Amino acid sequence: MKLVIRCSVVFILILNFVFILSGQSNIRWAKEGSSYFKIEEGELMQYTLPDNTKSVFISKAILTPKGESENLRIRNYAFSNDQNLMLIFTNTQKVWRLDTRGDYWVLNLKTKGLKKLGESLPESSLMFAKFSPDNSKVAYVSNYNLYVEDLTNNLITALTTNGNRKLINGTFDWVYEEEFACRDGFQWSPDSKQISFWNSDANQIRDFYMINNTDSTYSQIIPVEYPKIGYPPSPVKIGVIDLSTQKTVWLKIPGIPNQNYLPRMEWLSANEVFVQQLNRHQNETKIFSCNPTSGEAQLVYTEKDDAWIDVYTPWEDVYALDFRHKFTFVDGGKAFLWMTEKDGWRHMYKIPTHKNNGKEICITKGDYDVMDTRWIDEKSNAVYFLASPQNATQKYLYKTTLDGKGKLEMISPIEQEGTHEYSISINGKYAQHSFSNSFTRPLAELLDMTTHKAINESKSIKARLKEAQEEKMVEFFKVNTSDGIEMDGWMVKPNNFDPSKKYPVVFYVYTEPWGAEVHDAYGVADNGLYSGSMREDGYIYICMDNRGTPAPKGREWRKSIYRKIGVINIRDQALAAKEILKWPYVDPERIAVWGWSGGGTATLNLMFQHPEIYKTGIAVAAVANQLTYDNIYQERYMGLPEESMADIFAGSPITHAKNLQGNLLYIHGTSDDNVHYANAEMLVNELIKHNKQFQFMPYPNRSHSISEGEGTFEHLSTLYTNYLKMHCPPGGR
Repeated sequence: MKLVIRCSVVFILILNFVFILSGQSNIRWAKEGSSYFKIEEGELMQYTLPDNTKSVFISKAILTPKGESENLRIRNYAFSNDQNLMLIFTNTQKVWRLDTRGDYWVLNLKTKGLKKLGESLPESSLMFAKFSPDNSKVAYVSNYNLYVEDLTNNLITALTTNGNRKLINGTFDWVYEEEFACRDGFQWSPDSKQISFWNSDANQIRDFYMINNTDSTYSQIIPVEYPKIGYPPSPVKIGVIDLSTQKTVWLKIPGIPNQNYLPRMEWLSANEVFVQQLNRHQNETKIFSCNPTSGEAQLVYTEKDDAWIDVYTPWEDVYALDFRHKFTFVDGGKAFLWMTEKDGWRHMYKIPTHKNNGKEICITKGDYDVMDTRWIDEKSNAVYFLASPQNATQKYLYKTTLDGKGKLEMISPIEQEGTHEYSISINGKYAQHSFSNSFTRPLAELLDMTTHKAINESKSIKARLKEAQEEKMVEFFKVNTSDGIEMDGWMVKPNNFDPSKKYPVVFYVYTEPWGAEVHDAYGVADNGLYSGSMREDGYIYICMDNRGTPAPKGREWRKSIYRKIGVINIRDQALAAKEILKWPYVDPERIAVWGWSGGGTATLNLMFQHPEIYKTGIAVAAVANQLTYDNIYQERYMGLPEESMADIFAGSPITHAKNLQGNLLYIHGTSDDNVHYANAEMLVNELIKHNKQFQFMPYPNRSHSISEGEGTFEHLSTLYTNYLKMHCPPGGR
């Protein structure tokens, strides 16, 4: 039900935007910090600063294995610690959301020789290959088992042999990947002698069956191991394998395995592993220091919250192929950095790794949220992070001191109002800085971080700003509801807008804890699903962020929705819409709402709970019944069913379906592994029961993004546009 995957078109737009704005997406800094790498036309290029001179680092010829006519296409890459070897990830395939399975090759940067790993294993089956710290071996996962390959003799050793679809080693099941962004499930010890790994036992988790009716004359059943709300999660444990003996020591983390989660693990030293545990309610987390030899675990830190504790946030780059949850150790391993909302705002703390290492320190202070960390410089006692204390729709780089005694210092240019991103080199000397706002196309520059000035002034953001600016079509506004809630919103008015006329309004919604939509960034108000231009056709297009959305407005804003999804978010949206209906140029008889995934759910709830406002709705891939969704997401925000069934019932669209009065178009892919198609049939059944007429479009064998199959997008776009024009006609009257 995540925002980032709710819509094929919107998904593409978001990915393109993130690619442009995130320095981490299109460049990779070299270890020495004064150059970076970039894949261009199938080759790996190196750019050296400050002159930004370009050279071919790895050519297509080098990337062509002996006897082959085509070069390897680099999907991802990594260097060994000594910088003599390079791992190349290619021929990739998706595992649920991302390309995490494929082939790995080792390139010797001195001899230019290429060697394929896992020769005896199935093609495109390797996952998360990593060099050992001493550069002598590579470990990887294939078919749910963990392997290590010796680079000196090419010997492949299976470290686990019991893996299968239900007993998973070195990676994770569907729900851990979807809700915790856990994919890479093993780590080398610093001394290269041990490997720690996750083991998930999903044997007690029921399969949800999807049916493929389109690829053969007989249907094919596709099982997905999927724990729904109210069902215990898979027991997960962490083992440490001694490579010399191949024996496994299981870490003795307290607590019942199927009532807790283990989303984070990191080696502090060759003799100590740190593990984060999260209870099933996800309102208490514990950090343990574990001995890899004995397995003994010692409690280091505990945190509780009346609602839930986030393992990660939408502000983090969790969709990067190499993303994993890390502990950031500082002070020579005597402390780690930790994000918490325990003072009402998301702040960074320094937490001792052991009791005798001192007390915890709050590093960032004030009424603002730390969105994400960008660089830590222990030598100069500095930490750089993204935040926006004054405007929740924007994002800037800030700096303060690691000792908690420093003042908040804004680094981003104050005159460039909007959304900033930074990818900072390893030594902190240089950075790629990106910027956009609602009327400025994304721009990027290379910075000298000591001065925050562009290396090349003629190519700076400042120099190119005017040429990148377009007509200001997006208007940002605030609306105050009768409940006293102030909500941010954006609006696009029609061309040749005439305030004496009345226009139809189309509300775009998401509304759930996973995604805020009101950002001062380029493309924020684009509706890629609409065929043509809503502005030219004469629609007012509006989006607003309600309570519960992850805007940087403090803990209370975000967590007020606890056990009230489908209630508080819907009330906020409806009351805000009522204020907008008071605007003299809004036609109250032509009010439409649409959304995808969680936004589809909100659309249904708004149509059913407030038929007096919304006359037309288009809901895509919606959760119709909260009891159908996965346990990690739903229990995090709604609690366990035995405690909150009344809340679950009140927040589910199916409960209110009998109230439908307006025009509803309901769309769902039949092979949606995220929000199951069963939601559609349950809701359709309920609407039939109450003789509610609507239009329904199932897309056969399509996933949550409804992006598969020839002609799918054109059909979906045409359907969406025609329905909107028919039932909510455009133009001023």
